[in-house]
Amino acid sequence: MNFPRRDFLKQAGLGVAALAGLPWPAQSTEGERMNFIFFLADDLGWRDLGCCGSTFYETPHLDRLAREGMRFTEAYAACPVCSPTRVSIMTGKYPVRLATTDWFGAPQPENAHKHPTGTKPLLPAPYLDRLPLEETTFAEVFREAGYRTFFAGKWHLGGEGFHPEDQGFEVNKGGYEKGSPPSYFSPYDNPKLSDGPEGEYLPERLARESAAFLENVGDAPFLLFHSLYLVHTPLRAREDLIRKYEEKARQMSAEGPEFLPEGDRMARQVQNHAVFAAMVEAMDEAVGTVLDALERSGLAQNTAVIFTSDNGGLSTSEGAPTSNVPLRAGKGWLYEGGIRVPMLVKWPGVAAPGSVCERPVTSTDFYPTMLAIAGLPLIPEQHCDGMSFAPLLRGDTNAPDRGPMFWHYPHYGNQGAFPGAAVRLGDYKLIEFFEDNHVELYNLKRDLGERHNLAEAMPEKTAELRALLHAWQRECGARFPTPNPNGAQKKQKAAGTS
Repeated sequence: MNFPRRDFLKQAGLGVAALAGLPWPAQSTEGERMNFIFFLADDLGWRDLGCCGSTFYETPHLDRLAREGMRFTEAYAACPVCSPTRVSIMTGKYPVRLATTDWFGAPQPENAHKHPTGTKPLLPAPYLDRLPLEETTFAEVFREAGYRTFFAGKWHLGGEGFHPEDQGFEVNKGGYEKGSPPSYFSPYDNPKLSDGPEGEYLPERLARESAAFLENVGDAPFLLFHSLYLVHTPLRAREDLIRKYEEKARQMSAEGPEFLPEGDRMARQVQNHAVFAAMVEAMDEAVGTVLDALERSGLAQNTAVIFTSDNGGLSTSEGAPTSNVPLRAGKGWLYEGGIRVPMLVKWPGVAAPGSVCERPVTSTDFYPTMLAIAGLPLIPEQHCDGMSFAPLLRGDTNAPDRGPMFWHYPHYGNQGAFPGAAVRLGDYKLIEFFEDNHVELYNLKRDLGERHNLAEAMPEKTAELRALLHAWQRECGARFPTPNPNGAQKKQKAAGTS
């Protein structure tokens, strides 16, 4: 049984004054019935769109979406890797609550020796490698309400019996257990997508599948979930786009080091990777293909469009193709570069065109928000970790703050980060590292790059947030790493400088 949020906050020792600012999810519906298109990019960083500050990548279609809707500057993924965040979107629950805390396919503790991190001090916590069928996804809710539901692209939420068609989607084009495509060009070797002509580009094919759905959807309301395989590795793109960005990179002037140390890795500091840039533009073109089809359908004014990413940009491994600067680190890390993501929402006639929201939101919040926009009843026992941000889309300056946001990642990522957990409340964010239990505290308003660790200078704030994090972990039944009998000695702290 889940404890009410206020109960575990009280267990953490917070007083009445602190509790007063922490809202409970809204219980009433709001808004009118709308169609939905949800774009979910893979590994796209916070600064990887033109409208979000990139001067190297070109994203005209998404920049236009930002001009037509609201851009969120403090949007978060529930995990620094993909599958857990995707679970949080589908269920409205933090991954820790379902034990879906690592990317599906990562080694379990008994197989950790097969992984490059197998000699680390800790064995990763065991995790569930599928989205449980017992969970009511938002696709199931919308389908029950009479919506046509369509899925295209990356799934990575379970194998046979746990595919999109088992979780509320009528049609599935390309979604199965793999997290990255065997090939970005046909033949695809994808059991859920027929091959096209040899050399056909996967993002273009999936965009055409979604466009065809829109052109034939009829009069029923619809939910289209377009889950882009881009910009996940392998780094593959069209040659014409690669040549374009190679030339653009040659014309750039160096303004500092290309890489700087992050733990035992090197983190990219400059956006200049031509193949990755070509993938970003191809992603943008795919979004444009779908949005153009929406316009042709005549349904654009009655369709809410959401765009976000499942985690931060890949900056410390596997080619380290993008930079998240001024954020620290990237995919796999609990620093902002790993969990802060781009987010755009267009709610025609409601969200002010070209508006910007600086209030924190997280991926568990999409579920109740979409129900609110559609005018469907909320299901607080299901999306218990989400809070509707529909009031923010309405421009309500008196909307309550989101309250605390949490992360629990008890694993060693492929990207060099350590098992840990984090909590953000207001401007402050605390990260706990499980190898030696040290903590780091940052004021994100003053130190977005998380370079000045305030844990020793602010012991009361550190203790408050640590108690809040631990109470949440107990309430969710969090699993933790265990000592590795074959592990090396503990590493020295990877603490931020002070």
